[in-house]
Amino acid sequence: MEPHRTARYYYLKIIRLKGDPQTLARGVTLGVFIGIVPIIPIQTIVIFLLAPICRGNTIAALLAGFLVSNPLTFFPQYLLSWKIGKWLIPVDINWHRVQDTVHILTSGDSSIAQCLAAVSHLGYEAIAVLVVGGMVLGLPFAILAYPLSLQLFSAIRRKRRQKHTLS
Repeated sequence: MEPHRTARYYYLKIIRLKGDPQTLARGVTLGVFIGIVPIIPIQTIVIFLLAPICRGNTIAALLAGFLVSNPLTFFPQYLLSWKIGKWLIPVDINWHRVQDTVHILTSGDSSIAQCLAAVSHLGYEAIAVLVVGGMVLGLPFAILAYPLSLQLFSAIRRKRRQKHTLS
């Protein structure tokens, strides 16, 4: 599928969600944040665990996570996470090890066990650099995601109510 068609598909899935706008917006916010944090092998698990705690819609979180974490965004997200994390946590680890791991994670041929093994070979310092950098990178996007998605879901709800009262 073409990238713009895939993005439109997920966009349509998101706007067709039903529920409380605040709950849906919290779900989108969580999904955007977790989608940017470079924890690919466990993003879905983290979303399933955190969505109820954050009182966010799990489906909205999953869709938003998939929308921001895709083959077009993996490399830039990991690179920016790496650069931000290295700035915050100065360790001596080379980028090529991270690149090899990203390749394994995004190849589609790897099992979850292979992905986790690849990540564990990076070492704790590299994982800390990536995750801390990803959290710092994801925070502004998550902060923007909440009011924008709340506005979107509130407008959708108003439109549905108007349509329902007219019929």
